[in-house]
Amino acid sequence: MSWEALATEIRGCTACPELVAERDRVVVGELPAGARLVLVGEAPGAQEDLEGRPFVGRAGQLLDRLLAEAGLDRADVGVLNTLKCRPPANRAPKTPELARCRPWLERQLACSGDALLVALGGTAVGWFFGRGAKIGALRGSVATVDGRRVLPTYHPSAALRFGPNGAPMAALREDLALAASLL
Repeated sequence: MSWEALATEIRGCTACPELVAERDRVVVGELPAGARLVLVGEAPGAQEDLEGRPFVGRAGQLLDRLLAEAGLDRADVGVLNTLKCRPPANRAPKTPELARCRPWLERQLACSGDALLVALGGTAVGWFFGRGAKIGALRGSVATVDGRRVLPTYHPSAALRFGPNGAPMAALREDLALAASLL
């Protein structure tokens, strides 16, 4: 199945009534042809829901800056989320929502070939490594999960929360540089 056909299917999803009632748009994500790096985040926020694109708010602006520092162009990087719809009030995704959305992300990842995957934040890290996985214990190295290379790291929103001199910012910067070096 082509990326566009899959995106059309995802946009029609109504599996989570609470999310459907609250969302403006399904945020499918972006997967440029030939992307060698795919970032996987948690769920769309308010700005992403309005624009229909992942990581366009404050966290996305920071992510773009850190990608550029690592020598990566956002236009060449795939950007997906574990959940395709914004949870009300930006709450964390619920386990049943993640389970209903999981097949969409699995199919998207199948379209990404052998791209290096970067799991951004606890929800994405848990999606790949299981509930209770700790970013601090896993970050900084690539693991193989279901035959895919996955680099766990902090979410840009955590880097913003802890500030420019916080550990999440430094770790995210280091991990994106590592991802760039592995391409």
